[in-house]
Amino acid sequence: MTSAKSTTPPAPNVVKTEAEWQQKLSAAEYHVMRKAGTERAGSGPHLDEHRDGIFLCVSCDAHLFETNAKYESGTGWPSFFKPITENAVSEHEDRGLFSRRTEIRCANCDGHLGHVFPDGPKPTGLRYCMNGVALKFTPGSDADD
Repeated sequence: MTSAKSTTPPAPNVVKTEAEWQQKLSAAEYHVMRKAGTERAGSGPHLDEHRDGIFLCVSCDAHLFETNAKYESGTGWPSFFKPITENAVSEHEDRGLFSRRTEIRCANCDGHLGHVFPDGPKPTGLRYCMNGVALKFTPGSDADD
């Protein structure tokens, strides 16, 4: 989807057994993060979060997106036009649901976050459509400390 990314994502830094993930995550988080599920549109947290801060991976606390990259896409999921850094997420081909899409995973733990689409706003033209249960929010400009 984005030409700057490598086609072979790096190996995740956080590796756990399925039993360890099930113990760490709620049922909804596990369904999305480890089974590539999708929360129902409009049902997840962070849809209306607009305070300054950082969105982190619910599985491993990796920094994924900043509030200044978030926008209202009208889809019912938190949407961003870019990740916090190029290496924060990894892209994977997804041929499920009779279509071809680009899945987005946390580069640190390989957890499923959502998908990226080429219909976002400037400056990137991308829409990172993320599941709210895959994210947690840390408010404030010093959120990365």
